Amino acid sequence: MTTGGPTALERIFYPPAPEPWPRRALLSPLTLVSWTYSAAVRLRGALYDSGLKRAERVEGLRVISIGNLNVGGTGKTPAVLHLAELLIREGRKVGILTRGYGRESQEPLTFTGTDPLPAVTDAGDEPLLLARRCPGARLFVGADRVAAAFRARDDFGLDTVLLDDGFQHRRLHRDEDLVVVDEAVGLGNGQLLPRGPLREPPSALRRATLLWLRAASGGTAPNPWLEGATAPRVRTRYGPTGWWDPSGAEHATKALEGKPVLALAGLARPGGFLKTVTTLGAEVRDAALFPDHHRFTADELRQVEARARQHGALVVTTEKDAVRLPAGFEAWVVRLGVEVLEGEAHLKRALGLRGETRDL
Repeated sequence: MTTGGPTALERIFYPPAPEPWPRRALLSPLTLVSWTYSAAVRLRGALYDSGLKRAERVEGLRVISIGNLNVGGTGKTPAVLHLAELLIREGRKVGILTRGYGRESQEPLTFTGTDPLPAVTDAGDEPLLLARRCPGARLFVGADRVAAAFRARDDFGLDTVLLDDGFQHRRLHRDEDLVVVDEAVGLGNGQLLPRGPLREPPSALRRATLLWLRAASGGTAPNPWLEGATAPRVRTRYGPTGWWDPSGAEHATKALEGKPVLALAGLARPGGFLKTVTTLGAEVRDAALFPDHHRFTADELRQVEARARQHGALVVTTEKDAVRLPAGFEAWVVRLGVEVLEGEAHLKRALGLRGETRDL
């Protein structure tokens, strides 16, 4: 695959301009499916909003949900990681509740980064990434996050849990609802799946208690659907903090400046990763891009290695993709960090922190 612009889904979900009539006509069958999906989503939401369905509260446990309206690619995982690290520095006993998207096992798991880690097929890639980056947080992986919350409180004495990808998971009562929005794309065309990138209508933002905005480096996309959102806002910037070579050694951000690379990724929106690699001065000679959470096969990785040799290039990838690579596969990994630009006071309130925080 090549890097020559947005993918087909990105062009549909995040159109830069109104589409011409023929494209709209071709997409019109999706509208009926989108309406059906929308009706089901709105009905479920109405049941919770009216009180006919109730979220279960876990007394004595602070639950902070981090989610989004878009399907993938908004920067939710770095947000979860940043919040977990901040809470731990402030002395909180923190857990992360996650479904473990893409895993093959149905068995609920719990572990920390200091434990022997399960296989990616059992836990999923994001839980392993979070455990490695934040060993002080306990991961709970499983579909029943209400049960996981009770276990976090009763079995491990935790006082705070982060509900990963929790905005649509309304069974568990939460104290705060953080919604992540990437300013570069906003809410796309404002349509629900499959006609657009949204899992809920933009009006669902009224449930948010805090908007976590990922600042766009190359200009902000129009966000008309955000204008009605009344929640306080935290504006953040994501940026690379360094490279990790195949041996696990850390290097400065400019370590690959001027060097030819092949970019390997399985992401919903790989454009940000490619831009990061280019910004760090590496010369992208080729790219092997796969769907989000893709499980790389041995044959695919052999082809990647062959293409890299052909270009005399190093393979570079993301942290999330690196946990799905087999031992011995040589790739340089870029690590991202988060900087809070605006709204620090709103963030401290949402996390239940008082006074000045350290190193925010």
